[in-house]
Amino acid sequence: MRMIVDTLSFPLARPFAITGHTFTSTDTVRVTLDDGEFRGRGEATGSYYLDETADRMAAELDAIAHQIDDGITAETIQSLLPPGGARNALDCAWWDLHARREGQRVWDLLGLKTRPLTTVFTIGLEEPGVMAAWAAEAARFPHLKIKLNADRPIERLEAIRRARRDAELIIDVNEGWDFAALREYLPICAELGIAMIEQPLPRGADEELEGFSSPVPLGADESCLHLGEFDNAAARYDVLNIKLDKCGGLTEGLALVHAAQQAGMDLMVGNMTGTSLAMAPSWIIGQHCRFVDIDGPLLLAHDIEDGLVYGEGGQVEGPTSALWG
Repeated sequence: MRMIVDTLSFPLARPFAITGHTFTSTDTVRVTLDDGEFRGRGEATGSYYLDETADRMAAELDAIAHQIDDGITAETIQSLLPPGGARNALDCAWWDLHARREGQRVWDLLGLKTRPLTTVFTIGLEEPGVMAAWAAEAARFPHLKIKLNADRPIERLEAIRRARRDAELIIDVNEGWDFAALREYLPICAELGIAMIEQPLPRGADEELEGFSSPVPLGADESCLHLGEFDNAAARYDVLNIKLDKCGGLTEGLALVHAAQQAGMDLMVGNMTGTSLAMAPSWIIGQHCRFVDIDGPLLLAHDIEDGLVYGEGGQVEGPTSALWG
């Protein structure tokens, strides 16, 4: 079996800002597994805060290319690469190939009864009036995800809430607050009807959340990269955000679903942007989730062929077999 590794860059429709970073493109690595009869594909963006780049992920994959053979399994892939973007691309390519060999869809192989998902639409950091205007433009999306930092977060939220009184709002702070700020903002967030606050505190500096009772559910993103970090996250957060780029693919993503369900946590599926090829396996994870964030292709200037269809109300049907799985 051949493994083909490509790097591809996709420009964003407009600059996308979060705490500490502004992105203008999404750089991805794509893995194709070809057994001579069937081909499976997977895509990853990696995690910018771990210094994962498309070139570095491609180098990781090239280094283990000689170990890819017809007998490779999801289990052996977990031992070939650590959690992260490179393993995500390979793992998702394997699932696609496996489904094609079996003549079934991935969700059927998993015994999963599927439903359309309702994704958030993400509003990047800008001046409060601009963010409110973007929120109003996104009227067809009932769920919005709002990027915030330490600069005027309540002013931004109030402006967006005035523009979209109908919307379910979740906040993503990307580690931008400290505990004192969180305590200050929580009562106002509760008054504004915020459904969840994602990663308010810095990774590795969230011990104060143990035993803390928040009026708004708190979600772990950067604070839980993979299964090995789950126990700490379960003790500090109400919601777990599973991103396949963090944990290293659908295989570990499904293991995290099980762990969170056993711990009584709510679930979210997220993304690091990317095309519909990256979102397709996340759609599987989304079947288990209270919060769904698979809007990556909507932030791009152009998606790939056979991409996911984003319908009215932010509804996303499953990927076609021409795309993945």
